Amino acid sequence: MFACNGILFNHESPRRGFEFVTRKITSAVAAIKLGLGKGVELGNLEAKRDWGYAEDYVKGMWLMLQQDEPDDYVIATNETHSVREFVEHAFAYADLDWKNYVSLDERLYRPSDVTLLKGDYSKARNKLGWEPKAKFEELVKMMVDADLKNGDMLRRLRK
Repeated sequence: MFACNGILFNHESPRRGFEFVTRKITSAVAAIKLGLGKGVELGNLEAKRDWGYAEDYVKGMWLMLQQDEPDDYVIATNETHSVREFVEHAFAYADLDWKNYVSLDERLYRPSDVTLLKGDYSKARNKLGWEPKAKFEELVKMMVDADLKNGDMLRRLRK
């Protein structure tokens, strides 16, 4: 049996569910910008994640399956960014000051949260020729833009 193991770090896109912090942030930014929301409650802003673009990660998975021999690969960006950085970039992109809209709620802290997640995709780069294309800032903008374009959906969700 040909079986590969892809260890995919956080992979995000505008299709990410609203229960994930990235989409919670970008949809709140769009709702505020569109006059549909007043703010967002978040937990630990200092948690750091290795966030990449899901489309890039799918390409990595496809490349794994094109190999003659199965193997295990890490698909990541080799970068970490805090939830705070995600918030700062998302709100700044929409010309909003995040400090006016974000409130912290300790109930949203994860009891066993890992404070730092960072992957090393060097094996995927060396063996597959894979590297992430979308940078962190591009990913944040892409997600905010998608939520801004989907204002009708946000209206329905917020009713």
